[in-house]
Amino acid sequence: MSDRLQKILSRHGIASRREAEQIILAGRVAVNGKTITELGTKADPERDRIEVDGKLLQTKAPEFVYLLINKPTGVVSTCDDPQGRKTVLDLLPSQYQHVYPVGRLDYNSSGALILTNNGDFANYLMHPRHHVAKTYEVWVKDIPDHHIIQQWQEGIILDDKLTLPATVNILQIEENKYQTPRTQLQIILSEGRNRQIRRVAENLGHPVLALHRVAIATIALETLKSGAYRLLGDDEIKTLYPIQS
Repeated sequence: MSDRLQKILSRHGIASRREAEQIILAGRVAVNGKTITELGTKADPERDRIEVDGKLLQTKAPEFVYLLINKPTGVVSTCDDPQGRKTVLDLLPSQYQHVYPVGRLDYNSSGALILTNNGDFANYLMHPRHHVAKTYEVWVKDIPDHHIIQQWQEGIILDDKLTLPATVNILQIEENKYQTPRTQLQIILSEGRNRQIRRVAENLGHPVLALHRVAIATIALETLKSGAYRLLGDDEIKTLYPIQS
């Protein structure tokens, strides 16, 4: 059955649908020997020869895999890195080298990151309209007062647009006469702009000292150690992706 190329690539675990569009536009996809750069192009994976970067696409979509990893700091949340830094795939065994991260987590940040080869699932989680909540524990410099916390909760202007309301709670305060005080916050966001927490904290005068994501929706790290991973259960997948067939 014919379908749009970006949907086919997504179903076959090549990339999320948005990333698949960029792959097509970059001229990395060929159908029956012809390079395709038009997003509306359709093909039938059972009849057409579809290649990505010269590699033949399997006729049948692979079995989907869903992983939760506790990303350490000093690891990039991409499949490869031009600078040669360690990636999240370096933390996984060979049988899971075909997955890719759903969204990003900064090089200097740690915590929960989902990886999959299901492009539709990844696209659903990353789409802004679904407002998938993410929970963070963040150490910031000094002690933000009530006014600062309220500003953060109600939203501030980033890139000429107001951030969505957020949950911001003080978890603990550390004060030492020999060091600048610091505060640990619990922050729950329902949007994911680029380096949002770090940028908001900087704008409010309380730079981030450490950032750790503890949960994505209801999927929490709990006792999962830094650098470790586990498979998501069926119920967890349904919670994250309720529209799956």
